[in-house]
Amino acid sequence: MQQAWNAWGHVVVAAVVALPVAALLAFVLARRRARRGQPFPRRTAVADVSAVAGTAPWVWMILTPGAGQGVRLTPLVDLADQITRMSPGAAFVQIVGNLLVFAALGAMLPVRSARFASLRAVAAVAAAASLTVEILQYVLRLGRVSSVDDVILNTAGAVLAALATRRWWMPKRVADESAVTPSGPAGGGRRRRGRATRR
Repeated sequence: MQQAWNAWGHVVVAAVVALPVAALLAFVLARRRARRGQPFPRRTAVADVSAVAGTAPWVWMILTPGAGQGVRLTPLVDLADQITRMSPGAAFVQIVGNLLVFAALGAMLPVRSARFASLRAVAAVAAAASLTVEILQYVLRLGRVSSVDDVILNTAGAVLAALATRRWWMPKRVADESAVTPSGPAGGGRRRRGRATRR
């Protein structure tokens, strides 16, 4: 645990310091969206800022250069290696850290939009994001191991986080109703004239 703090303590401190800024940004963003008449301004602002603020520190850590370049494509081998070869504390930090990488994203996506209000959608987005990061680690030669187990754990963490926020997911019916533009007699008349003109 101490080793993890020595390596990433500065990231944790930066994330904590940024919390008031994130709260202020969510407040300003919500007010701006409300003035523009956008639906669910506070919900979407909080979800957007939380997803970014909760994911950025982890991506910062993942893309920090290390000293163990490699690729592991066989599922669960890397995970088993961590459990058997690392100390219990180090293995715990490694596994839980991977579960948390896209947890904020998974928690907030279905709260933000009904389009992502399903575990399948959350899993797809999280897996794509995790795969992108793993590819970047390899392509940029950051000295880090690109592992399929990281993708599995990242995706699992996002899905678990989505389950934790399920009661606050955007209802699909409400989202659909907010997207409908009311049409009065004038609107209907415009549509009829448009069709007559095209003929």
